[in-house]
Amino acid sequence: MQDALLQRDFGRLCQLVRERGQLRQEDMALLTSLSQPFLSMLESGQRRLTNIDRIIVLLHGLDVPADLTGPMLLPAQAA
Repeated sequence: MQDALLQRDFGRLCQLVRERGQLRQEDMALLTSLSQPFLSMLESGQRRLTNIDRIIVLLHGLDVPADLTGPMLLPAQAA
């Protein structure tokens, strides 16, 4: 999973999480707020996830620790 995160391969990440958690794409859709058809295309490589807001929602929904995501999920520091 760390390799998928490092490579920003969110389709592979979703597939690995699903397989290890014995989840269906419908379950992943509920966790990540992404549609099941989009997840299917993401896992198959037909679509890519490039929108940072959607990436953050995905990673947050999967409860990926911030130390594995880099600065994407770290709270914004007060100015």
